[in-house]
Amino acid sequence: MIHAVVSIIAVVCYLAAAAYQGRHLLSRDHPQPPRRRFLALGIIAVFAHGLGAFGTIYTEQGIDLGFYHVLSLIFWFVCLIGLLSNTRRPLESALALLFPLAAISIVLAYALASTNPRLLTVEPGVFAHIVLSILAYSVLSLSALQAVMLAVQERELKHRRTSGILNALPPLQTMEQILFELLWIGLVLLSLSIVAGAIYIENLFAQHLVHKTVFTILAWCVFATLLWGHRQLGWRGHTAVRCTLAGFALLFIAYFGTKVVLELILHRA
Repeated sequence: MIHAVVSIIAVVCYLAAAAYQGRHLLSRDHPQPPRRRFLALGIIAVFAHGLGAFGTIYTEQGIDLGFYHVLSLIFWFVCLIGLLSNTRRPLESALALLFPLAAISIVLAYALASTNPRLLTVEPGVFAHIVLSILAYSVLSLSALQAVMLAVQERELKHRRTSGILNALPPLQTMEQILFELLWIGLVLLSLSIVAGAIYIENLFAQHLVHKTVFTILAWCVFATLLWGHRQLGWRGHTAVRCTLAGFALLFIAYFGTKVVLELILHRA
């Protein structure tokens, strides 16, 4: 019961924070709202979301890694990382777009979760691989969102439109710096996840894991190539956006593509 209550609090605070910031983004008449109120609502939402997400995943009988529960947990990680990053750079606009999606993930976790979940008991090494994978996916999801916002910002500047949502975003150079910082963090976490999986999982290329492993390695190659190209060849702008979204698409297929097929279509663990 307590998990349901804190999840409702999280949904309300996420939507309230998004609406609070959204008034400024969608209208020229509303000035930039005070950051403190937005951040206070965001902190309450993320704290409550975390309590609810972990409470539904970790049970006395085992770990429930169902599709919608993991989706909610990933959005929690993304929002948490976004709030922490916001202490260094203004990311309220990105968070205002992200918070409603996090609220939807909470609702889906309760509305569509399996009534007969498959609970897992895993060793510490495998659990570390799972946590690192979720962290990596969360950071790289945030980098994909950042890439989309960067593309929008570049398009608006190209057409000499400097009003509306553009006024709420940091300068273009700062947006690119944020993107590559997120990519570096995400690549490190993804590398650690792959290493942990290679060490602690008996066969990464087993029938039910081969697609996930192959797409994850392909995503790693795309992100690593982009960061190398940025450092050595000065890749940026449209190239950075396209590579980031391509790598994220591969990672999305690696995790959610196989998970959708196994759980929602084949009804297998």
